[in-house]
Amino acid sequence: MSANTFNNLIDLAAERLGGKTLLCTDDFFAEKENLLKPGRGIFIADKYTDRGKWMDGWESRRKRVPGHDWCVIQLATSGRIHEVDIDTNHFLGNHPPFASLEAANIADVNGIDFDSVNWVEILPKMSLQPGSQNIFEIEDRAIYTHLRLHIYPDGGVARLKVYGEVFKDWSKVDATELIDLAAATNGAKSVLCNDMFFSHMDNLIMPGRGVNMGDGWETKRNRTPNNKDWVMVKLAHRGSIKKALIDTCHFKGNYPDSCMIEGCNIEAGKKADLQSDGIKWSTILPQTKLQADHEHYFETELQNTDQHFTHVRLTIFPDGGISRMRLWGTIGLL
Repeated sequence: MSANTFNNLIDLAAERLGGKTLLCTDDFFAEKENLLKPGRGIFIADKYTDRGKWMDGWESRRKRVPGHDWCVIQLATSGRIHEVDIDTNHFLGNHPPFASLEAANIADVNGIDFDSVNWVEILPKMSLQPGSQNIFEIEDRAIYTHLRLHIYPDGGVARLKVYGEVFKDWSKVDATELIDLAAATNGAKSVLCNDMFFSHMDNLIMPGRGVNMGDGWETKRNRTPNNKDWVMVKLAHRGSIKKALIDTCHFKGNYPDSCMIEGCNIEAGKKADLQSDGIKWSTILPQTKLQADHEHYFETELQNTDQHFTHVRLTIFPDGGISRMRLWGTIGLL
């Protein structure tokens, strides 16, 4: 077990990223889909269903026959797994005493028999604590697409978090193909911002449109004259930006007045202080007025569309919230 060091990793199994639970032996008390939802799960003392106590997690019935329960998870994207959190939050007298994890790289699950899959054990049978985040380091750095969570013999798990790095086979992406270089599912990462008081910068590059005002990047109200807030995103791959989208979905009385996008090119393998004066930022989108709750598409407005970038900086004036940023471009050599 290791310390929680997830700051530079992404939850590859998260439902909001595209993770799915495909199959389980039993989810009599609580549905398997709850495993991949955000947060740690909640508890409502007086809430019951026709099957028993309502629980925010995956919970199987008490097993009265030999064997144990398991659940198959499809990761949102293929990746390398660093750490997992088998969270038994609120499962106290009904948590599984033990759990293990297997992984596989499966190209197509249509019609597949999961018992015939060549599963690799990445976490041996480990003891779980009730009502706790049970965090385990994964040493196997192979690329996987699916997991099978085993619980022994039965019980409830609130959440499964699978922290790792997205893997995308860029050799299969044509040099002329437009691809969202700022998408988390392609490997982009929000790396730095000056403020995320109300909601996290990672939301900016998640799939889909924001589900509510909390599902975006929002800074606090700043009273400093001429203030500007900013967030920096490491692109999924070095490339040139051809089209952009700034979405202020759900931000109505608190959208930024305007925004600007700039890019820089950091040499592969070289560490750089992105806030250093030595970083050369080039304008991609000049400062442009924004509207409330609106998808802003930009193409002809973009500059330096032939220049290659590894990182972008989105600046908003003076503060506020942006739901999503999409940056479609073509990849360049690393």
